[in-house]
Amino acid sequence: MTLTRHPYETLTPDVVMDALASVGLQGDGRLMALSSYENRVYLAHLEDPCQGHGAVVAKFYRPQRWSEAQILEEHAFAAELMAAEVPAVGPLVIDGKTLHQHGGFAFSVSPRHGGRRPELDDDEVLEWIGRFLARIHTVGAARPFAHRGALDLQTFATEPRDWLLTHQRVPLDVQGAWTAACETAINLIAPHADSMRAGGQFDPIRLHGDCHPGNILWTPGQGPHFVDLDDARMGPAVQDLWMLLDGDRAQRQRQLGALVDGYEQFREFNRAELVLIEPLRTLRLIHYSAWLARRWDDPAFPAAFPWFGSSDYWQGQVQMLEEQIEAMAEPALVV
Repeated sequence: MTLTRHPYETLTPDVVMDALASVGLQGDGRLMALSSYENRVYLAHLEDPCQGHGAVVAKFYRPQRWSEAQILEEHAFAAELMAAEVPAVGPLVIDGKTLHQHGGFAFSVSPRHGGRRPELDDDEVLEWIGRFLARIHTVGAARPFAHRGALDLQTFATEPRDWLLTHQRVPLDVQGAWTAACETAINLIAPHADSMRAGGQFDPIRLHGDCHPGNILWTPGQGPHFVDLDDARMGPAVQDLWMLLDGDRAQRQRQLGALVDGYEQFREFNRAELVLIEPLRTLRLIHYSAWLARRWDDPAFPAAFPWFGSSDYWQGQVQMLEEQIEAMAEPALVV
């Protein structure tokens, strides 16, 4: 029997360097893989700077995840943000293009940008981030995506649940409890689903989509830079705020207040969207398990997530879903 190799197994350092050379960039031999699993991302130092950058980040997109039109729409959104002086890190235009092909991979090249995770206990930091999220959303509200998807119940809960059950990824000893908890959670989210569609109560806009602290590079004195628009999609504005909230209810209330204070210096925030925070958190929870399961043939995933798939993991998921069911029944945060 012939074993099928995962496409990324062919992405060797030599292939990465050859890809850079194919667009006129000669590496000096220093190449470092960065912590990215959905795509493969490398920091490469160059013999000669590219557009003033002595080091670049090469991103090799996961084959068959996005169409070329969807990737180019992500790049165009990043370019719009940068043109509006929003500190987003988008791909460089090389030979008139931002998306390149080599060895069966689509890839982009971006400037390296330093920074660390923001300190979310600092209200000034949160206000600063809030101001730039408002500016991202001002650009995002100008027009919809034509090719990229939306943040919706089908994509992030119903279909992932069905896939996991159809492919028997939930152990039998936990399957009944997980299915029941998932069904209850989905039923609680469903009334909010229509409100997030175009023409609903909350007009969807173009979002960063995955705005957690790891995708914000903070530089003291310069503020935030937003990276990784790979999950940019249509959805409610609050999607880009809730992942920055952490801790108990009082802590999250304070953090949200600081974010919104900054946000409303540039754009009005629809407080009615706050009721979506826990439903959105629950969608991400359900989707995450399916994301891991679907990537299990990629050798990087079993190595990085060895705890996934056990009965203990799924029992933990049941507990988290039950906690989310309780959270969705509580009053929303207010600011």
